Amino acid sequence: MSKFQMFIDGEGISGREHFAVVSPANGETVGMAPAATREQFEAAVYAAHKAFGSWRSTSDEVRRDACQRIANRINACAEELAQLLTREQGKPLNGLGSRFEVSGAEAWARHTATLELRPETVQNDSQGRIEIHRQPLGVVASVTPWNWPILIAAWHLLPAIRAGNTVVIKPSPLTPLSTLRLVQAIAPELPAGVINSVTGHDELAPLLTAHPDVAKVMFTGSTPTGSKVMMAGAATIKRMTLELGGNDAGIVLPDVDPRAIVERLFWSSFINSGQTCAALKRLYVAEPIYEPLCRALTEYAAQVRLGDGLDERTQLGPVKTRSQMLRLEEMVEAASAGGARVLLRGSRGSGNAGNFYPVTLLAEARSGMRIVDEEQFGPVLPIILFRDVDEAVEQANASPYGLGGSVWSGSEARAWELASRLECGTVWVNRHGDVRPDVPFGGIKSSGIGVSFGRHGLEEYTSIRVLYR
Repeated sequence: MSKFQMFIDGEGISGREHFAVVSPANGETVGMAPAATREQFEAAVYAAHKAFGSWRSTSDEVRRDACQRIANRINACAEELAQLLTREQGKPLNGLGSRFEVSGAEAWARHTATLELRPETVQNDSQGRIEIHRQPLGVVASVTPWNWPILIAAWHLLPAIRAGNTVVIKPSPLTPLSTLRLVQAIAPELPAGVINSVTGHDELAPLLTAHPDVAKVMFTGSTPTGSKVMMAGAATIKRMTLELGGNDAGIVLPDVDPRAIVERLFWSSFINSGQTCAALKRLYVAEPIYEPLCRALTEYAAQVRLGDGLDERTQLGPVKTRSQMLRLEEMVEAASAGGARVLLRGSRGSGNAGNFYPVTLLAEARSGMRIVDEEQFGPVLPIILFRDVDEAVEQANASPYGLGGSVWSGSEARAWELASRLECGTVWVNRHGDVRPDVPFGGIKSSGIGVSFGRHGLEEYTSIRVLYR
């Protein structure tokens, strides 16, 4: 069984102890991840702190070229990364799966290379000159989740180094292997210590987020854990960007053809088997098209192939953990007992040893049901009927989350008007969940603080320095 290494101060580092990373498709061990000791963890932070002094002084051109070379490195090992990712996380190789994720990481690296933070001139006259400059912060702690481990690692790492920071990345213990391999592949393009990786169980993350030599925390994960991250960093007043949970609502108006939007609606909800923060998780549908849309979704979902992600024909893979699967079962049973109508709940698919949860559609769901009020984070979609669009907007906004939302309509003007009323960081029209490297993305309310991507995201890795002359 392969034992993976961490990467600290330019060298591969083995663990004194290792822990097994298992496949959600069959329960087999994919590889052994090192469990960092306290000394190894401290060495990683020290290496990043030491490297910051020189890396911050490198030219914009040097950092830009490093990002381009990193993109080339990702491209060179793309299939290896995709195969490893599917084995440890479960998502399919094809479609919106592992190959899509790895190609996204490469695309983000290439776009990040093009970003610039030029000085701004506030005043330049006979009275003097005032300029605003952006300065790197120092050591960035990157704590990444298990659902999109390679892509989110790229989202954290690339802008950090582009802005002149150094990084210690700690991936989820559920999917650390692809991140370890990614860092091993790209770190040779950077001076020793600029990127470091450590792996271990959940107790390692609080050490990192509270460390006095860490200047900023990038965290993607659940809202309860995000709250703990904030508390851990409070004593040292750390900068934070937190992309947390979501319970995104989509509102479908009566002027659309259900069959014209059914494919987009389905994959907006079930991308990565619903294990995506910005997936569509509550669908509000106008009464005149409610039953036609329910039928269209049921017919489409029945054709989607569930199975082991290594099978090239698979379209949806397993959920990551057994506890997650059991939680979904509890939520669906409670909704059914409370009056929801199960439109579709197919067989568990191939591999009974795996965590295969079938696509499940629930009609006549309503507020007050856990499946509507909570983030289910799995392949289950509640479909809520509405008669008054103002009530639909009110229910959509009643959630403590505010990551994303969408409006589906044949009238662009009407859709834009409703979009402006949704309380969330991003609103899509006739689509849901699309993100781009040149457009800022982040949530409000309990869905997080700050944004990622584009110039606005890059600025979050910097502080302002004002120069008077």
